[in-house]
Amino acid sequence: MLIGQRLREIRESKHLSQGDIEQRTGLLRCYTSRVENGHTIPEIQTLEKYARALDVPLYKLFYEGSEPPKKLKLPTQVLAEWGAERTEPGELRSFAKALSRMNDRKRKLLLELARGMARRARGGRK
Repeated sequence: MLIGQRLREIRESKHLSQGDIEQRTGLLRCYTSRVENGHTIPEIQTLEKYARALDVPLYKLFYEGSEPPKKLKLPTQVLAEWGAERTEPGELRSFAKALSRMNDRKRKLLLELARGMARRARGGRK
């Protein structure tokens, strides 16, 4: 479903005009019209404003069911890996400093090395 159509449906179901939305969000009525007619795609921050103005959770703008969508079961190792070590922020800062000191040629070389390692880890696929 297109986001503009969904916004219009919710707005009309709550008996709100585009002018009402303008007053609640600060977004111009003509902008809301452009979104609803599919001429403009709003950013996530703008969608949050629309959700607050329509008094619905943000997911309702993307999801038509009456119940909230089921949470995805993500592998716990992926969630635990990133940021699990207290040393990582410092290591990332050090890495960023080192990258800033490299010239373009060395950065490209490092990127190619990383791509090659990732390819190998996937079993040689590109």
